[in-house]
Amino acid sequence: MLLRPTPRRVRAFLEWETGATPLDPDWAALQEAAVGFPGRRPVTGPRLAPDALRGLDVPVLLLLAGNSRTHDPSEVAARARALLPCVEASVLPDVSHHALPQCAPPELGRRLGGFLAPSGG
Repeated sequence: MLLRPTPRRVRAFLEWETGATPLDPDWAALQEAAVGFPGRRPVTGPRLAPDALRGLDVPVLLLLAGNSRTHDPSEVAARARALLPCVEASVLPDVSHHALPQCAPPELGRRLGGFLAPSGG
């Protein structure tokens, strides 16, 4: 899908990644239509060294999809807790990475709202 994207490959990937979670037909159609958009390489920087991560003093909210098929969410959360001093890492059960925006458990909205809310100071 990443090397030679087609609507069929995008759909097949989304169905694989989301498992039994029903996809919103409009959202799936949008993902398939995006294949025709001009491609751009994602902007990424180098991976930060562990010591650099340990030195970060900003709050980080890390919400992981419990049914992710591309990584082990418990391992990612444990690694984040070991490296980031101000991280709040949680695994949201029963949802996959790509289904998270449309099938988010109520906890997702609560957690994001609580994290982004002014701290009152």
